Amino acid sequence: MSETAPDIPSNKDKIQLLLLDCDGVLTDGGVTWSEDGIEHKTFNIRDGLGIKLWQQAGFQVGIVTGRSSHVVQWRSNELGVNFVRQGIRDKVKAVSELLALCHLGWDSLAYIGDDLPDLSVIQRAGFGVAVADACQEVQEVSDFTTQLPGGKGAVRETVEVLLRSRGCWENLVLHYQGNGIA
Repeated sequence: MSETAPDIPSNKDKIQLLLLDCDGVLTDGGVTWSEDGIEHKTFNIRDGLGIKLWQQAGFQVGIVTGRSSHVVQWRSNELGVNFVRQGIRDKVKAVSELLALCHLGWDSLAYIGDDLPDLSVIQRAGFGVAVADACQEVQEVSDFTTQLPGGKGAVRETVEVLLRSRGCWENLVLHYQGNGIA
């Protein structure tokens, strides 16, 4: 990623909460079932580090997804995700409740999505993001479209864009230099 990314939100300093869809954003959208009915998902490690860096910079992150999966809860617990809402049919309502819980407005929200259930949230968010392989309708209303597809580093890319635009990125990277302990 270059030092200066395109489409930096003009309200970047207002963004306090990053919310993510799961399937198609944190994963590539594929769901694999074993013969014994166990669901498998693949998460990108760089996305996980992006989430941790966002939190280290002092911000909150959450997942709002239409499906329910134990795997999503396990991954969220591993990363210390602040909010996890699964089985959500009305994402606008769920996100409104999270914003109220955090005492934030829609202009304080960055939301990453990939498909039609994310459309109305992306339209309202202060910084609406489509992953590179999102459907056309989502890309058309988003403030930013990642270069990377869902499940392949799109969350990390978005976090890096936001943190670089705020001048936070370099200080976070310093923690990984020198003795290599973050």
